[in-house]
Amino acid sequence: MNFTWDDTKYQTNLRDHHVDFRDAVGVFFDDGALTDEDEDAEGEQRLVTMGRDFLDRVLIVVYTERDDDEIRIISARKASSGERKAYAGGVS
Repeated sequence: MNFTWDDTKYQTNLRDHHVDFRDAVGVFFDDGALTDEDEDAEGEQRLVTMGRDFLDRVLIVVYTERDDDEIRIISARKASSGERKAYAGGVS
């Protein structure tokens, strides 16, 4: 898999959510991760994955899948307590 992102969104996400996209990539290697479509997305299909990052935090990552095995990360944030409970219970 190839992971990409917009540098401006990366900086904004880091400032606003204190989550580095390079760490957030870990959710894609979490066997317990949960994925759903982002029903609020307009104009393109976006997916939302909840899983553990490389720092063992439960994150919510929004992204698109592109051609050539590319995942383009749009945003990443720490999961809320309710989201962490859902993750622990395996409920999406």
